[in-house]
Amino acid sequence: MKIALGSDHAGLSLKKVIIKHLEEKGVEIKDFGTYTEDSCDYPDYAYKVAVQVADNKFHLGILVCGTGIGISIAANKVKGIRAAACSDTFSAHACREHNNANIIALGERVVGPGLAIDIVDAFLQAKFEGGRHEKRINKISEIESK
Repeated sequence: MKIALGSDHAGLSLKKVIIKHLEEKGVEIKDFGTYTEDSCDYPDYAYKVAVQVADNKFHLGILVCGTGIGISIAANKVKGIRAAACSDTFSAHACREHNNANIIALGERVVGPGLAIDIVDAFLQAKFEGGRHEKRINKISEIESK
């Protein structure tokens, strides 16, 4: 599994924790920035990751900003992306199982490192259930095409 990661300055520290965790598990990752604590704009990094996931160059994406909200909104502007801002493990696995989310967004100011790792693991371990959820995902795709 290949994972694309990105953050703004407000999510940099948590992104580093997540990267270390994934590397220790042997997950192939690529960090699309930011790499410093200098103030920057989360849409830039949301776009970099979202395009990679939408183009199937990476299986999934992980984004981090202060709340996880802004970066997920920006990522969702890319066709084919279903980014979910999550601050609990239930939402993390449910967004994959029911919504076929392909990017998870976390907020460094919302969740601590331990919970963030649990959320990421729940997201990565979950699988899309299909079935009744498939028609809903198709409806989202129809909206996106209008």
